[in-house]
Amino acid sequence: MNGDVNMTAPVDYPISLNGFVSRSMTVLLLGITINYINATMVHTFSKHYIFKTNPRYILFIHLVLNDMIQLTVAVSLFLLAYIFNTIYVLFCALLIVPAVLTAQNTPLNLLFMAVECYISVCIPLRYNQLCTVKRTYAVIGTIWAVTFLSVLPDMIVLLTTESQQFLFSLVFCHRDTVFRSSYIRNKRDGTHIAFLVIVWLTLYYTFFRILFVAKTADANANKARNTILLHGFQVLLCMIVYVQPMFTQFLLSLFPGQSGFVFFTVFVISQILPRFSNPIVYGLRDTTFRKYFKRYLSCGVTRHVHPRTEFKF
Repeated sequence: MNGDVNMTAPVDYPISLNGFVSRSMTVLLLGITINYINATMVHTFSKHYIFKTNPRYILFIHLVLNDMIQLTVAVSLFLLAYIFNTIYVLFCALLIVPAVLTAQNTPLNLLFMAVECYISVCIPLRYNQLCTVKRTYAVIGTIWAVTFLSVLPDMIVLLTTESQQFLFSLVFCHRDTVFRSSYIRNKRDGTHIAFLVIVWLTLYYTFFRILFVAKTADANANKARNTILLHGFQVLLCMIVYVQPMFTQFLLSLFPGQSGFVFFTVFVISQILPRFSNPIVYGLRDTTFRKYFKRYLSCGVTRHVHPRTEFKF
């Protein structure tokens, strides 16, 4: 849900040309590198039929695509804030909407990944019936529909209640600056609470159910338990943004006069770090996916090889 709040901070502090260039280039290079890794994962997925028929891989690659969109928007907003400081309200809104959508998609995607993991371990006899490719894509469509319906009222309120003068004015691109209505803020807080409660309850339930099965010393159950813990870790990373104001103030008190460094550090932690960890946590941990991903990452597209091993947690 990182897109729901401040992506950067206003650049109203003095900053040297070297600092401006170094921070901009660092964010840009990190964004390009992470998106290149993610794009390679998408390419790996698209080249091997076994991945396209496994609901777990489909949910994972949707998470990767979602991260690519969110990271691209976040880096764009960061660079715009550094270069121009203010942009037109309508253009800012068009950037914020995909940021909000993808940010809210992330915990919901993790929720369904946890459910799929739970089904595979706790009720394996019904796995092929419950977890089909068609249902997986239906789940992904549902995720986008739910988040889109949560954002659509914001755009309607913005376009119907704000004056034309405001819509074409220059502002620092921040959600609260553009979507100023108290109704929108209250709805946003309610949506956050509802999403997080549902996600955390699901994670707790699936974790303890898998933990109970893991007492039988089944290797897959133990690995599934660790996977659920990683889902929780990723949700925590997504929640960093909720304490971003307090975290920023804490760092400013530790480093007075270093506001540029503080805002840059907070941006990297809240926006870059969660996007960096997803391919490692979910892609590189899987032995089958890692095997083919490394070939494309290091040597480019070479030859199409059909994997014959089964998915490992």
